[in-house]
Amino acid sequence: MKQADNKATLSFSNGTPSIDLPVYQGSIGPDVIDIRKLYGQTGMFTYDPGFLSTASCQSAITYIDGDKGELLYRGYPIEQLAAQCDFLETCHLLLYGDLPNVQQKADFNKRVINHTMVNEQLQFFLRGFRRDAHPMAVITGLVGAMSAFYHDSTDINNPEHREISAIRLIAKMPTLVSLAYKYKMGQPYMYPRNELSYSGNFLRMMFGTPCEDYQVNPVLERALDRIFILHADHEQNASTSTVRLCGSSGTNPFAAIAAGVACLWGPAHGGANEACLNMLEGLQANGGAEKVGEFMNQVKDKNSGVRLMGFGHRVYKNYDPRAKLMQDTCKEVLAELGLEKDPLFKLAMALEKIALEDDYFVQRKLYPNVDFYSGIVQRAIGIPVNMFTGIFALARTVGWIAQLNEMIGDPEYKIGRPRQLFTGSKRREVSPISQR
Repeated sequence: MKQADNKATLSFSNGTPSIDLPVYQGSIGPDVIDIRKLYGQTGMFTYDPGFLSTASCQSAITYIDGDKGELLYRGYPIEQLAAQCDFLETCHLLLYGDLPNVQQKADFNKRVINHTMVNEQLQFFLRGFRRDAHPMAVITGLVGAMSAFYHDSTDINNPEHREISAIRLIAKMPTLVSLAYKYKMGQPYMYPRNELSYSGNFLRMMFGTPCEDYQVNPVLERALDRIFILHADHEQNASTSTVRLCGSSGTNPFAAIAAGVACLWGPAHGGANEACLNMLEGLQANGGAEKVGEFMNQVKDKNSGVRLMGFGHRVYKNYDPRAKLMQDTCKEVLAELGLEKDPLFKLAMALEKIALEDDYFVQRKLYPNVDFYSGIVQRAIGIPVNMFTGIFALARTVGWIAQLNEMIGDPEYKIGRPRQLFTGSKRREVSPISQR
């Protein structure tokens, strides 16, 4: 971050003296106006609900250009990473700033794979949940509980502790997510196998049983790995900001990540792909492809209450770069499983065709987003809808950790403390109860 030559002058119509504010330039993206001294100089705050025009930090991890439909991890386009790298290479990139060479990749993979098991006592903790609990409720609890089992690495200000907890979280999240699934299904837990890849291991822990050997399908393995890469980080979104805000208090990394999991659970955030697949299944049950035109007309009617899920994005005002990759993956998976004629996929393609051609959707730039196809892929693999957000949390964990570590290493970071515009009662006195 460097200070630009120009400054922003803030003037007031009520006679308050104007002030100059520094302007800073990032390497790419919009410049920012530094308002840190605004309150001290004017006695006023800025008002920005949702922080839509506020940069809460400086970061070198992920950059999004919503107008171009561009997503970069440490400068690398997501399309290249998804095509040429695996998830653990992407983890190395996000954590340490560079893609690993051959030796670094082998060393990093070994460190992660050797920490995939979780403490056996977590099984007893798991038994306290109802079998019909939502998997995200269970996963939130399991991640938070890790600080009780791995309290030798909970000092957020100790770089060695942060490194150990980062490896533990990345390594153990697939195990925790599969535990939540197996518990709900009433099936035996499957221990991780260190000779398998990160994604292959997760598939086996999810769908294997002690009755027979589980053979990992390489097409499904690669598809899941790609899902992990596409969801690994996404700049300062709600859950990432939650992790940063939580971690700014000095709490341990497991608690901060658990807060991120809880935030991701919300239907406006991580639950979007679940909502998208539910929409497709609902449309399929009510007439399928023949009713697509009628459905889209209802979407255009503001009074109908019908919403089109999986289209449009708060950040991307162009085609979500992850959506194209996910569409290709969707075709590969369905072909491998003999589901090319899958009615939901045909339905999805029909919806996309209308959205890309109809003026109503084109003018509003309602392009398909990553959630639109990832739900179909996960469903084809065998992952139930209520596990989708758990898969998202598994993938996003590395991004949360990278962002948390970056914040702690930033000399300018302080405990988060947003301000407010107070609109409640002014000072008043308490009357005795007999006079109220």
